[in-house]
Amino acid sequence: GLVIDGRTLEHVLHDSLQNIFLELTEKCRAVVCCQATPLQKSVLVKLVRSKLKAMTLAVGDGANDVSMIQVADTGVGISGQEGMQAVMASDFAISQFRHLRKLLLVHGHWCYTRLTNMVLYYFYKNVAYVNLLFWYQFFCGFSGTSMTDYWILILFNLLFTSVPPIIYGVLDKDVSAEILMELPQLYKI
Repeated sequence: GLVIDGRTLEHVLHDSLQNIFLELTEKCRAVVCCQATPLQKSVLVKLVRSKLKAMTLAVGDGANDVSMIQVADTGVGISGQEGMQAVMASDFAISQFRHLRKLLLVHGHWCYTRLTNMVLYYFYKNVAYVNLLFWYQFFCGFSGTSMTDYWILILFNLLFTSVPPIIYGVLDKDVSAEILMELPQLYKI
């Protein structure tokens, strides 16, 4: 791991040392920046996002972390003694730092699988409907005749685009939470 303080970080964030610093951080399992100013935190996150082309997660618990949380791809605010500013600026809020593991490993995995399956669902739903309209136009000689009444089309879209995502979003859990917590390797898959 690498531990760097705010004064050293100020020198590193200048253009001449950025590439060396990023090469060093890529070789470390963890990088901890302590005593950093809010501006340094946000510049560091921007630097990692732009130069390393990596997705960033910022975790903070106070007002001094707001800019870092807003710059990151995903921001997590911890509600605590330092106030609610970080929570208000974040994408997700947790009450204690120890809940971050469950947020990432369990809910992150479930959200990813649900989103990918729903994208496929919408794609195939629309392909099926457009394909039906396409072949119907052959049947009616490309006259532009509507195959269905508008209220049926509205009901079809309402029924097939609202009910399945709600049911799927609530009920689908491809792997149980206990297994996801025990095997963090599943997150990479």
